[in-house]
Amino acid sequence: MASRMVADHTLYHLSPKGFWKKFRDVVVVDPNISSGLPIPTLNRYPPPGSRPEKYSTPATKASDPAQNPYWKRDVRRAYPQLSVVTQSELSTLLLDHAKAQQVIAAPGAAEKSDVPAEQQGAVDLTQAIATIASARKAYSESKLPPTPPMAFKRWRPERVEDAPHDPHAYFPMLLVK
Repeated sequence: MASRMVADHTLYHLSPKGFWKKFRDVVVVDPNISSGLPIPTLNRYPPPGSRPEKYSTPATKASDPAQNPYWKRDVRRAYPQLSVVTQSELSTLLLDHAKAQQVIAAPGAAEKSDVPAEQQGAVDLTQAIATIASARKAYSESKLPPTPPMAFKRWRPERVEDAPHDPHAYFPMLLVK
């Protein structure tokens, strides 16, 4: 009969010495169970902290104080910035967008350049809105906007025949479908 090979519990794990060895021998249930503490010189090679060179932080843009000042890193000072768009800028943006939408809607209708032409002068915002609204009516009586799809029919309670109960009951049972 072949003998079972059993791992030696003293080979890679620390064993108690002195008083604690005698204490372990008296108290232990199975003497072949290891302590679970690995021998550091065998398990951790090279041991931590044994390398002669010192760690140096790699140089990056963030580690350069000249390129990364504190006021840029401080998130507490990242206040919202004010953005200003004048009415003339908004009107030119609206008109340019409307022209671009017409080019996309009808690409082969007429030969137009991809870059919208610059405005001759500042256009009043009300005139720009009127121009866009008159050029294309989005919705009319015959062409209504789309309605959101309903995944289910809306429930409306309907009374059905009551369950049998005492007519003089304080809390009668009412059935609803």
